Order: sequence, then C-alpha cells, then structure tokens
Amino acid sequence: MDCRRALEQTGGDEERAIELLRQQGLERAEKKAGRETRQGLVEAYIHAGGRVGALVELNCETDFVARNPQFRELAHEIAMQVAAMNPARVGDEPTGDGAAPDGEALLDQAYIRDNRQTIRDLLKGAIATFGENITIRRFARFELGG
Repeated sequence: MDCRRALEQTGGDEERAIELLRQQGLERAEKKAGRETRQGLVEAYIHAGGRVGALVELNCETDFVARNPQFRELAHEIAMQVAAMNPARVGDEPTGDGAAPDGEALLDQAYIRDNRQTIRDLLKGAIATFGENITIRRFARFELGG
C-alpha cells in the first residue's frame, strides 16, 4: 500500500516514489530511536586466516526480529566492519568527564561494502525495514598478537 500511495503522490515516477519511500522510512526510524532494545544477538566474524575477529552485540525490540535471517546478516556485516576498520567506540558516548573520546566511532565510519553510506545510515535503513529500533550495544575486536 505504501508503494501504491508513493506512486500516486509522484504521478507514477518510480525514481521519485523510491526516494519518497526511503525518506518516509528514515522519518519512521527517527521516531523509533527512543524505544528500548532488550532483545538481539551476538554475532561473530573471523577473517580468513583466523588472525582477526570481532564480536558484536546488536539489539532490537523483539525476539521476532532478532531471529530474522536479515537481522543476523546485518549483525554479520557490522562485525565484518569492526574487524576491517578497528573503530574506537560505537558512537557518540561521552567519557566520564563528558568529553567525546578519541578515535573514530563505528557509526560514523563509511560502510566497507558501500562507502557512500555510513554504518549509521545502514542502521537507519534497517530500522525502517524492520519497523523496530536497532542499536549496536558493544563490540570487541581481536587480532593475533595485538
């Protein structure tokens, strides 16, 4: 129904309808940002050769979404990002003195599969797709000898 309404609003222009739907999805994602995320999963990624690995805790609102294969794939992509780019922290969380910590935040990094978007954009797209708030709670990166 959303697709049909978007096509009607744009006079049948598919490109404009896609952009309209994308914008509506992002607006919905912003509205969900305050919701509590108590479900989710921990995903592991081990790079070929076994010298670098990452664990990511990705949270959502319901276990229904957490069991979705696309949600698991999102967690895997984020774990791969952590292994490849070695971010310093998840996002904008302050230190004890209220200052932003040093190092690049995971959410602000360019996505390794599409550098036109950030991990924050990837997360917002997933929120729009699943209709639930999704957060990256924490991650750990391991490197042999590191």
